[in-house]
Amino acid sequence: FRLLVFKICVLFEYLARVKFVLPVSILSIVCFVFLSCKQKQDQAAVVSDKSVLMEADRSFSKTSYEKGMKAAFLEYLDSNGILLRPDHMPIIGADAVDYLIQQDDSDFSLTWQPQGASIARSGELGFTYGVYALTPSVKDTVIYGTYTTIWKKQSDGKWKCFLDSGNPGIGEKAD
Repeated sequence: FRLLVFKICVLFEYLARVKFVLPVSILSIVCFVFLSCKQKQDQAAVVSDKSVLMEADRSFSKTSYEKGMKAAFLEYLDSNGILLRPDHMPIIGADAVDYLIQQDDSDFSLTWQPQGASIARSGELGFTYGVYALTPSVKDTVIYGTYTTIWKKQSDGKWKCFLDSGNPGIGEKAD
């Protein structure tokens, strides 16, 4: 696309030198329309990618509910993924996988609901944020908190969790 724009600019310069004012004006208008259509297509792609990212986060939560938190994170975490956990330095890559494997998630379920998302212009990174619910098996309560997940788009077009962080603190009842 950039090559096409470059070639059009070179053509404009040439036509301006040989004094083709009317054709240059027409060509300018055509290019303006083409470029604005391209921008609208790009915006539509970002909106589409954003909904795909939100759905990936919902699917991640559903997997956590159905298979457990450990299985969900092992499935959705990027190979270089980073976990930010209380009382730990950032846990990165293979260490994050080892950390997850050691977790016992048999006495609780963890689910979450994304509240929003955004994607970088490059389309390679995005983030979601929302509220999580931790439900202990032995206690009749739900503990709520907030989370942020940074996602990285894989070469196959799927999104993987690149960085995950959660904050406790909403309490036992979400507003």
